[in-house]
Amino acid sequence: MGGRGPKYLQLFVFSLALLAFVPSGYADIYRYIDENGVMHFTNTPTSNTQEYKLYLKERTTFSRKFYATDKYDRLISNASAQTGIDSRLLKAMIKAESDFNPRAISKKGAMGLMQIMPENFKMLDLQNPFDPWQNIRAGARYFQQLYERFNGKLALSLAAYNAGPTAVDRYKRIPPYKETEEYVRRVLRYYRNLKQL
Repeated sequence: MGGRGPKYLQLFVFSLALLAFVPSGYADIYRYIDENGVMHFTNTPTSNTQEYKLYLKERTTFSRKFYATDKYDRLISNASAQTGIDSRLLKAMIKAESDFNPRAISKKGAMGLMQIMPENFKMLDLQNPFDPWQNIRAGARYFQQLYERFNGKLALSLAAYNAGPTAVDRYKRIPPYKETEEYVRRVLRYYRNLKQL
């Protein structure tokens, strides 16, 4: 190392410290060693691209790091077959709505796996909101109606499921409600995760 040993060591430690701030498995990490022997790390090698070498490979498990039971897969598949809604999307919605708790009740009174509001029970022929099959079937049917109403626009249909179709009609986009915006992001994230499995 010669006379620049301590400086090199400081830069190396600093680079590793920066690396520690990148969430584990979040992205591929690349390393480049310049002419002075200093290591540079990045997850987006935009300059000196030919000199950056892969240092740490993304762990694919990171993007799938969420709990999704297979307990209701048969019921979800049946509801998917009846409505044409992707079973993985229905499962993502259930994860976001109730985290697979068939007895879930929201502060607003939504019930069951797909968190259906009591005023929609009759329209969806839902007799027992805590029965997993009835709830999943009703939720899938309701989402199918919304998906058709909003011309297959997934984000708008999800927003309507959360905030109601009237709110989406009024704003002509995802309503500017924090809960609804977060709900749409969460479902789409779970949906992407499930499609990767």
